[in-house]
Order: sequence, then C-alpha cells, then structure tokens
Amino acid sequence: MLLKCINYWSFPGGLEGALDPIECLRLAKEHRFPAVELAISESGALGFGITEAECQKILAEAEGLGVKVASMASGQYWSRALGDKSESARRAAAADLEKMLQITAWLGCRTLLTIPGAVEVFFMPEREVLEYDFVHRHATEGLRAVLPTAERLGIRMGIENVWNKFLLSPIELAAFIDQFASPSIGAYVDVGNVLLYGFPQHWLRTLSHRVVGIHFKDYRRAVGTVHGFVDLLEGDVDWPEVMEAIAEIGYQGPLVAEMIPGYRFHPMVRIANTSNAMDAILGT
Repeated sequence: MLLKCINYWSFPGGLEGALDPIECLRLAKEHRFPAVELAISESGALGFGITEAECQKILAEAEGLGVKVASMASGQYWSRALGDKSESARRAAAADLEKMLQITAWLGCRTLLTIPGAVEVFFMPEREVLEYDFVHRHATEGLRAVLPTAERLGIRMGIENVWNKFLLSPIELAAFIDQFASPSIGAYVDVGNVLLYGFPQHWLRTLSHRVVGIHFKDYRRAVGTVHGFVDLLEGDVDWPEVMEAIAEIGYQGPLVAEMIPGYRFHPMVRIANTSNAMDAILGT
C-alpha cells in the first residue's frame, strides 16, 4: 500500500545528523506521518558504528509509536562514491555501501537510496568534474561488487535521479539498472528533481516495475536553480498526473516527502504544511 512518509533530513537537526532517530519518529507521529525514511551518515545519531541491538531499540520504539521505518537514505555518497576519481575513494565508498546495506537490513527496510557517482556536484564547486564514461564504468563495477551483499540481505539499492549530471533520462536509467539483471537494483524517483529537465510522470511510466522508492518534492521551473524548490503544491509538479502514473505502474510503497532545507524560522511549520499537502495529494 502507498505509505505517507517523511525523510529524516526534513526535521531540524536531521541534515546535520544530530537528530536522534527516536525523536524523529516521535515528531513524525505528532505530525500525522505513519512512516519515516531514516538517514545513515558516517558519524552522528545514525552512524556507521550503530549496532544491531541499537537498531532493534529504534524498531521497538517505532512499533510502540505506531510509526514504520519504511526506507533508508544517506548523504555519504557526496563524500565518496563508487564512481569517484581516486581508487582509494572508490574502495572506501564500496565499504560504506556494505555497511549501509547491513544497517538497512537491521532496521527492517527493503530499500536504500543509492547514488553511485557524479559527473559534477553542483554544491561542491571545488570538486573536479569527471568524465561521464569514467563515472559510468566505475559506478557499474562498484555496484557489481556490492550486489551479492544486497541480494543476500534482500535489500534494493534505489538509484536516485539527482542533479549530478549522470543518468539524465529515464531510458538511460532503465538501461543502467537492467544491465545488472537483479531485483536488488532499482530506481528511486525524485519527482521534484526531475522538473529541471523533464516530467516525473514520464520517468515513472518509463521506469515502471523498476521503481523501488519515490521522493515527493516540488519545484518552480522558472527559477531554474536550487532556489526553485518550494513546498508541496506550490511548484510545477502535476500532482494528479504523478498519482495517476504511480497507480498505473502498480507501485506500492512509501511516498517520502524530502523537504530540505527547512524554514529558517519555525521549521516545524514546514512539517505541518507538508503533512497537510500530502493528505490532499493522496486524497486522505
């Protein structure tokens, strides 16, 4: 079933990794979200050092609150990725991904948002622009290396469309996924990210059965920069078309609001606004 969900980064302290996951669950419950997408970082409240017992404690709290941990994300890929220039960074990124797959399994989730590489990272101007084919080759090799772990744990790595100048069309992303011929690699579609260069309903229909996760954001095309991201229902996403496409492809899973950055003042108001907007979009 479709599940109204919110990402950990949407809450104050989430983007910095400082928010306690259990507090995230409580805030989600308070704002009528039956599910959350938690986020793993190298350090912080949900860091690489978390144990299975600590994950079980989070799940016990979630069950008590009636809030599901629905999926997992990470921003670790911007520090180092499978498609990075240096071999040492690529090896470290593969080790990171192995750890994150295990944590995802410990938290009872099936999907881990995954970014295998970037040609360019727009918010890191100091980072070198990499050749497209280089990123493609090493991202493919890196995913093949960690795929046995994902398959053993039953985790799906959802490749997200982000502003990384890589995998820029749904047909290309579909081909990238299909080369692995594995249910453990799919597509994580961010409907707001698409608006800069396409239409989310097209991506959803083209990717079809490959879709393992969906992020809800909204965006104003006329702005054309990162400042174009706005609250749900305030941008150019055609929400009725998006919901129709989701129904057509038979997707059943979390619909995750990822609202970053938060309001400068009174940030919890954005969480309340997001909850209300999602109720309207989902018809609940």
